[in-house]
Amino acid sequence: MTILGIDPGIAITGYGIIKTAKNNQLFMIEYGCIRTSKEDEHADRLFKIYTDLRKILKKYKLDTIAIENIYFAKNVKTAMKVSEARGVVVLACSQSRAQIFEFTPLQVKQSLTGYGRATKVQVQKMVKLILELEDIPKPDDAADALAVAITCIQTKKYLT
Repeated sequence: MTILGIDPGIAITGYGIIKTAKNNQLFMIEYGCIRTSKEDEHADRLFKIYTDLRKILKKYKLDTIAIENIYFAKNVKTAMKVSEARGVVVLACSQSRAQIFEFTPLQVKQSLTGYGRATKVQVQKMVKLILELEDIPKPDDAADALAVAITCIQTKKYLT
């Protein structure tokens, strides 16, 4: 199974692609970020996220896509912009016809560390450990996207 994990954002949308082997071992295929400039118009930023993500979706034959739900408690203005970026991500992914799952940050933390209030560093260390990487993936958005993909693989047997 090949799965794409996505951590949506308006400035940086992280992505990570992992594959499972028959022995349930996970392999990192690629990770990175789609970056937009705050100097660009908001609509142009959304379009860049959409077009860059479509290129990634066309490059890989994906079985499943996992998208992180966003959570904002304070800054409504930021939440709206990130929500719009997430909407563009969901649209692009739905066009791929892959199965889509969504996970909250709490679910991701719980899945990777066993503790829903784990720190970002604890989650990143688990991503490194689970995928047997030499270093923690950078930037944080890419590591978060890989964590979402791992969460989906770990829970997929319960979701289908």
